[in-house]
Amino acid sequence: MPPDVTHFRPLLAPLVQFSLPPTTRAHEKHLPSHKYCQGSKGMNITKKKLIPILVLIISIISILRLLSLTVRTSSSSPGLSVVSPAPQHSSPPLSTRQNASYAPGSSEQPKRPPNATLTEKEFKVLSNLIALKSPCNLLIFGFQPQYLFLSSMNAAGSTIFLEDDHYTISKVTINSNNTRIYKLGYNVPAKEAYNLLKHARKNKACSPNPRLLQKSKCKLALKSLPAEVYEKNWDVIVIDGPSGDSPLSPGRMAPIYTAGVLARAGNISDVVVHDVDRIIEKWFSWEFLCHENLLYSKGKLWHFRIRDHSNSTRFCPAGIVTIEQ
Repeated sequence: MPPDVTHFRPLLAPLVQFSLPPTTRAHEKHLPSHKYCQGSKGMNITKKKLIPILVLIISIISILRLLSLTVRTSSSSPGLSVVSPAPQHSSPPLSTRQNASYAPGSSEQPKRPPNATLTEKEFKVLSNLIALKSPCNLLIFGFQPQYLFLSSMNAAGSTIFLEDDHYTISKVTINSNNTRIYKLGYNVPAKEAYNLLKHARKNKACSPNPRLLQKSKCKLALKSLPAEVYEKNWDVIVIDGPSGDSPLSPGRMAPIYTAGVLARAGNISDVVVHDVDRIIEKWFSWEFLCHENLLYSKGKLWHFRIRDHSNSTRFCPAGIVTIEQ
């Protein structure tokens, strides 16, 4: 038999429950919710403070980006006070040309109207014409640095500039016997254009006779030009002077009339007039170069081709252009 084992019940620690007073229990019930309310209130205060701070940070970043863009733009584009206009054509620098160059030693620009420069398309019309005609006799009323490229293209021919601005002439150096520039004076202001046009229509002395140009009694005739101007047959005549940019400044009435007479001395002459958007250039081109001779127009340029009419008593066979004052 197995030995007897004394059965005993282990002693268990008594379960003791401490009960809190009713007031303490009520306080504990409300305590967690009270702490939660305090945390939620704290979070609400933090969000309200963060919103203006975030707005301020974003604004500062935007301003910094804008300032950075402004600095980059200003550094990449030079100031207007130091920029000189780029050439309208792809000609070599003036100092490298063989037959003409702009005299160095002065930072001032020639006293020309600000809109006197030909556009790229206008200059292309002239350069293409000279390339086609060269070597040729080229007569230019007026002067611009752009035109030196035309004389270099016509190095084997003869080029004459007629300019009224002494300052412009003093800044030009000619290095070729085939290119010359002459000082030409104009005494008639642009405001006399209408009266001169009426005079030409009524006076038989203003008929297109190249042989009588030097002795002409027509008020529009230029009679004091260099002798070689009257002696040569001109293949190309360009009219871009005098300025004619105000009623009191010298107008282009006489150059257009004289070009119309000289052009009729040869077999075929091309006459190019600049600034035909102005009323004097337009009037006198119609009157003495004739609309039916208009070959081409580009921008402010009109290109006329005039054939030999040395025996004609009138410029335009198609009648008189009506012009109202």
